[in-house]
Amino acid sequence: MNLDHSILTLLLLTPLIGAVLLALVPDREGSTLHAAGALMVTLITFGLALHLPFHYSYAALPGSYQFSVDAPWIMLSPGTSGIHYHLGVDGLSMWLVVLTGFLAPIGVLASWKAVKSRTRLFYSLFLLQQVAMIGIFVSLDLFLYYGFWELSLVPLALLIATFGRTENRRRAAVKFFLYAFIPSALLLVALIWLYERTGTFDLPRLQELAAAHAISPSTGALWICSLAFLFAFAVKVPVFPLHGWLQDAVSEAPTAVVMVLAGKLGLYSILRFSFGIFPEQMHRVAPLLIALGAVGIVYGALIALIKTDLKKLAAFATLSAVSFIVLGIFSFNVLGLDGGVLQILNESVIGAALFVLLGLLYERYGTYDMRDYGGLASRHAWMVTFFVLTALAAVGLPMLSGFNGEFLILAGAFTSTIPHHVAWSVLATTGVILSAAYMLTMIQRVFYGKTGVRPDEVRGWDLNAREHIELWPFAVLFLFMGLHSATFMRAIDTFSTLTADKPAHFEPGSIKHIESETYGPTASTAATPHAVQEAKR
Repeated sequence: MNLDHSILTLLLLTPLIGAVLLALVPDREGSTLHAAGALMVTLITFGLALHLPFHYSYAALPGSYQFSVDAPWIMLSPGTSGIHYHLGVDGLSMWLVVLTGFLAPIGVLASWKAVKSRTRLFYSLFLLQQVAMIGIFVSLDLFLYYGFWELSLVPLALLIATFGRTENRRRAAVKFFLYAFIPSALLLVALIWLYERTGTFDLPRLQELAAAHAISPSTGALWICSLAFLFAFAVKVPVFPLHGWLQDAVSEAPTAVVMVLAGKLGLYSILRFSFGIFPEQMHRVAPLLIALGAVGIVYGALIALIKTDLKKLAAFATLSAVSFIVLGIFSFNVLGLDGGVLQILNESVIGAALFVLLGLLYERYGTYDMRDYGGLASRHAWMVTFFVLTALAAVGLPMLSGFNGEFLILAGAFTSTIPHHVAWSVLATTGVILSAAYMLTMIQRVFYGKTGVRPDEVRGWDLNAREHIELWPFAVLFLFMGLHSATFMRAIDTFSTLTADKPAHFEPGSIKHIESETYGPTASTAATPHAVQEAKR
């Protein structure tokens, strides 16, 4: 066996073994042993994750899974395939695994000074969360996936309840857990029903049955099953108006936790399982999801505009950002799907950078209230530089990472065949303006103007060496993902081409033609204006 056959298993085992080893090391006051151990484990995991893009076959057939492992695990009954240890990645999941590996060491560095007690518990749970996230992205057996899905809830809830910043942390943790767990119970019922009808938990096999309309002759039962899947995933995104847990959880969660709290897992699950197993049902519900996406964009941005608490502002900014992705993926064309998947990566990187910066600000001044700040630019030259760069990436400045995804999403939404797409796309476009308003207002109120009450009382400091190490990778990625998104699109586009409406694939001169010119191996974002002209035509 070469590394290709075992790489996904190693990606799961490395943080798992690390979590077990750290749990055996006793806590010592003032010791950084657990943080150093977690950093070493996460760096090894990230190094293993980088094997995937360097050995990924970009010429593979759409719909195929690479680095696959498929071994029987639990036999349930004669005549059925049972539960398999089935792992694999494709153009959708490969970069998400790399992203998870990239964010983990930064999360450890961000917690280095912020978490001062019970470090054994914190870093053990943090590594366990990495296991769950990677498992979600690589599982191709629905039962195995569900195990990782449920596992992801436990470390997050415990980390929020134990290491939250105020006395409301337990309430926020319980709220998050109930919001996520109750829909997951419905998901389990739907999984059991699927197995009873098909005799398999294997995702590729279920996709074949769905394409042949052979899962169930009962359209009503399929509808209910698809809605159970969608509801469980939509809460985790969260899709408006299922965001009731978001503000409290984001406000209380430590920086390393909030970096992975919203977006990736739910959006990936919708694309992988809802779109893969219930394509017809998702097409029918697409008009509603496009409407909810457009409303969520504007609602999240407007609420962020009036928030004075920086963490709560970031929570509603996240709602607006993930609503953009919902709009794009439910457009069901290549442009929208490409933009949506790319924006999952962009939003994850931009959101993580913003939360790291907010955490650094809190470490210095002990407050997230914008009204207490002001005039910090003269003290923190490096910090304001990274804040401004992150804000510009978030609002979609050309040449930075946020631009390409937002442009493709809006282009896909305007060219969609979903009913009423134009009206909702026009509404969604206003979110670009509103995001600039709340992000730049935040920069102005925190860093410029008169010196605020809190900076007058506490003498802060600019970035130290460890904090530079945390933030420079984000700055490099903002530019690289903005200037060379084709690096990521080569894999993403194979998934989008397979998932989008079939007429958009094969008509001469259609979106398929646009994507081949825009995302070819030697293309760059300079080709994007051609896509605009073609979409307008």
